[in-house]
Amino acid sequence: MNSGASPLLTLSDLRVAREDGRVVLDGVNFRLEAGERIGLIGPNGVGKSTLLHAIVGLLACSAGSIEVCGQVARSERDFAAVRRRAGLLFQDSDDQLFCPTVGEDVAFGPRNLGASAPEAAAIASRTLDRLGLAGFERRITYRLSGGEKRLVALATVLAMEPEVLLLDEPTTGLDEAAEARMVDLLLALPQAMIIVSHDRAIIDRLATRVVRLHRTGLETVSSTA
Repeated sequence: MNSGASPLLTLSDLRVAREDGRVVLDGVNFRLEAGERIGLIGPNGVGKSTLLHAIVGLLACSAGSIEVCGQVARSERDFAAVRRRAGLLFQDSDDQLFCPTVGEDVAFGPRNLGASAPEAAAIASRTLDRLGLAGFERRITYRLSGGEKRLVALATVLAMEPEVLLLDEPTTGLDEAAEARMVDLLLALPQAMIIVSHDRAIIDRLATRVVRLHRTGLETVSSTA
């Protein structure tokens, strides 16, 4: 952690309510520094996924502020910029994958950022290769196994080269070998991360700091800093 630099992410008195008015998060304060890997734990329903979705603007906060890389995000235009810098891996891979083939899914983000079709295809191939999925470009997405979908979903995020990774249950559906590959890959990545997982062994291996989420805040459980 570099205390002399500005945090990559700052949440100040964040309040998030559902459409029915039920408050899920109220008064959450949080900072993510460059190089940190935060393990986010807490009981089911406490709002861990809600917090990740709010950070990238998929859920609106009714009070408080979200600041990413020094920029406060308020409007959808602001959050569109945030989503270029903070990549969210959804808990359900089917929410992330929508193109007919794997190659198209992974190339979609780079194309959206302005890469040419050949450039995006090359980025997709490199990213898939890093995840042990070389040659998957023409595979039909909906025919993949659950574990393969999980890795392809992560590839769609990594292809965007974000500065922050928001990972919601990244090892769900993976067999032992794929899980080990995923963990090794995440440990080798330079990005700061927030990792949600019910597998405490995964959290303990990946995280430099573990925090427990309550409706009204975050409590540090452990830290290697």
